[in-house]
Amino acid sequence: MRILKLALATGFALLIASGSAYAITVKKRIEAPGLPPEVWAEVGAFCAIDKWHPAVAKCEETKEGDVTFRTLTLKDGGKIKEKLTGTEGVAYTYEIVESPLPVKNYKSKLWLEVDDEPDRTVIYWQSDFDANGKPDDEAKKIITSILGDGVKGIKKTAIAAWDAKHPDEAADDDEDEDGNKD
Repeated sequence: MRILKLALATGFALLIASGSAYAITVKKRIEAPGLPPEVWAEVGAFCAIDKWHPAVAKCEETKEGDVTFRTLTLKDGGKIKEKLTGTEGVAYTYEIVESPLPVKNYKSKLWLEVDDEPDRTVIYWQSDFDANGKPDDEAKKIITSILGDGVKGIKKTAIAAWDAKHPDEAADDDEDEDGNKD
């Protein structure tokens, strides 16, 4: 009995350790004009993703009991169903429920913070997941591209909103985080 308990405890410890050891994390960051509440007003609704992400053609929000879901129809015809798992100020968390992407156990957070420069926001988007059906590096490359395109889309939306509110101060903010022109 004692050996069985030790074996179960060891197996459980290995399972927990191996689960976190294989998780992949992708985090993208970019800066944009405007304060977080102003930027969030433009992009923060859970189904506003079709307004700022270039790969999303349509977003449909539904409720199942107290749980909010969004179904994204991609421009290539694919569909992704996501579940909202939390909101707080200028942030939300969600997880993928169904997707053609090569990932599983996908959890993500989108949030904004005040930049150290006046009237600027830092946009963050982080996802944690395991590869599913593709090698880790390939799954990571796909998610990195999705998140990168997303934060650039939010920045573009923030610049348009800033320029509309400050027509005399056209934002000289058309470089991405790597210094490349958008």
